[in-house]
Amino acid sequence: MRHVLVTGARAKTGAPLTDLLAQDGAVVVRAGSRDVRLLESDRDRVEAVRFDWDDRATWEGAVDGVAGVFLVRPDRPDAAELAADLLAMTPRGAHVVLLSELDRGYFGPDDWAPRVERAVRGSGRPWTILRPGWFMQVFTDPRFMLDDLVRDGRLPLVSGGQAVSWIDARDIAAVAARSLLDDGHDGQVYELTGPEALGPGETATVLGSAMGRPVRHVELSMEEALEGVEGFLRRNDEGAYDRIRRGMFGVVTDTVEQVTGHPARTLRQFAAEVFAPLAVG
Repeated sequence: MRHVLVTGARAKTGAPLTDLLAQDGAVVVRAGSRDVRLLESDRDRVEAVRFDWDDRATWEGAVDGVAGVFLVRPDRPDAAELAADLLAMTPRGAHVVLLSELDRGYFGPDDWAPRVERAVRGSGRPWTILRPGWFMQVFTDPRFMLDDLVRDGRLPLVSGGQAVSWIDARDIAAVAARSLLDDGHDGQVYELTGPEALGPGETATVLGSAMGRPVRHVELSMEEALEGVEGFLRRNDEGAYDRIRRGMFGVVTDTVEQVTGHPARTLRQFAAEVFAPLAVG
């Protein structure tokens, strides 16, 4: 049996990845979370393990003897140092798959995302880096857009009118699974997007059609979008919105299909699935 640690096992990508890996009869998934009670499961080959970036005492047991690690960066300025220290505890042959983010040349070498990638590349472990664009799951997360979509039929977004190639986190998870389980992915950097780029108005139309009600795009200023957000998270969010405005999240790749053998889900498919219960009859 191969043991694979999934950090952030309850997160948007970690949860579907845990499910995919558990389907492989030769894998035992170590599902990592701060609170293992939220991961209690009777699924075979899934072990809930406590993993907390703020508690190094939880690291060694989580990585002991693993053949692979799915690494979700903590959103904090010392992420590179934390990743380097964790990987130093990891068996040297363990394949590390890092969930990074679409860059397109935006970041400088000393920004936090490139520093985390360098920590993985320099770990002495085989590695694969995933750089996805914006997740479709932001539309179903109350912290982002769900409440506005359901209550007011609004899609609030800093866009500058630029298109976004939304990607389903389940497709990111599928690429991560193949990278962890199959040969040929060592040293690869995969830019992951959905199969089409949609402008803000088109995105609103797709969501509204699935919900059976009008949805309109509302353009936000940067200040409106960042209201109440401070420090590192503010800088991080500002960079994400700025890349939308520059058109950097409008690139389309076929990497999901190349790696997994199936095309990435469209936003129409995603919306039809998740918003069907909300549709007006």
